[in-house]
Amino acid sequence: MPHELRVGVVNDLPIATEVLKRTLAGMPECQLAWTAADGAQAVARCREDTPDIVLMDLLMPVMNGVEATRQIMAQTPCAILVVTATVAGNLSLVYEAMGFGALDAVNMPVPGRDGRVPDSDPLPTKIRMLARLLGKHVATVPTPRAAPAELLIAIGCSTGGPRALADIFVQLPKDFRGSLVVVQHVDSAFAPGLRDWLASVTPLPVALASPGDRPRAGAILLAATNDHLVIRSDGALDYSVEPASEPFRPSVDVFFESIARHWGGRSLGVLLTGMGRDGARGLLAMKRAGFQTLAQDEKTSLVFGMPRAAIELGAAERILPLEAVADALRDACTAP
Repeated sequence: MPHELRVGVVNDLPIATEVLKRTLAGMPECQLAWTAADGAQAVARCREDTPDIVLMDLLMPVMNGVEATRQIMAQTPCAILVVTATVAGNLSLVYEAMGFGALDAVNMPVPGRDGRVPDSDPLPTKIRMLARLLGKHVATVPTPRAAPAELLIAIGCSTGGPRALADIFVQLPKDFRGSLVVVQHVDSAFAPGLRDWLASVTPLPVALASPGDRPRAGAILLAATNDHLVIRSDGALDYSVEPASEPFRPSVDVFFESIARHWGGRSLGVLLTGMGRDGARGLLAMKRAGFQTLAQDEKTSLVFGMPRAAIELGAAERILPLEAVADALRDACTAP
């Protein structure tokens, strides 16, 4: 099979560079274009020979990955995937790099005992996802799904959210097959009351999400603590204290971004009324990962901050009045 993807590797650690080279060597559709030991070298390499994808480290001497991303996207734009030792530990830098045009971020792969990086590792998956976005042909490789066949509907909201959620859930039938998970900006002390209130207006079971729970078809799970609700790589829900710098806890952005990174099934991201910008960046990450996205319109939003921010980023595929959202959820569940 001919090489379709030329990939540049940027990392100052020889052992990390070797792991990335082995990863690419195990992907017949990829060809190593060049390596660079710091951001400045990467900028120069891209000027001389722009690859299809750059695997960009963050913490490097001379020039870090954030500044390198900024300069590459300004001078010789190409797809940039941040590959760092720990995404969770470098979230502020990851978000900065994505603000300058990096498309996604993933942890450094972990080789098996035989020294090979398994094809099921998130990095090969992310590279193939970017290849599809670039219109490149890649081999079809079966990957484990971290989701059931039912649609995961991820909903984020803040000011005015409880009323909007009730208006949506009251319209859903008892045989609704989607798996609903909600992040509403509410203190953990009030989460049980929100659960009880929503349960009173819908035939669907409503519960507070606990670590290890999995989205369930025909059920509603609510974020229940002041930590961030996330989807793990195995498809189960969990809570994370990081990023500690997020002003909203739980954060819609953090939840949506975890879906973009880890969810292997179908998903629909929904951003409803709320103050601020939380959820806009995460909804964009979901869209870039190939998931459906929608935002509530201005007329029916109590506060149009969060949906407006998503719309301005181009994150929302559809913009709907609140009364049309339930129909959109039902249609999404039956779509192929």
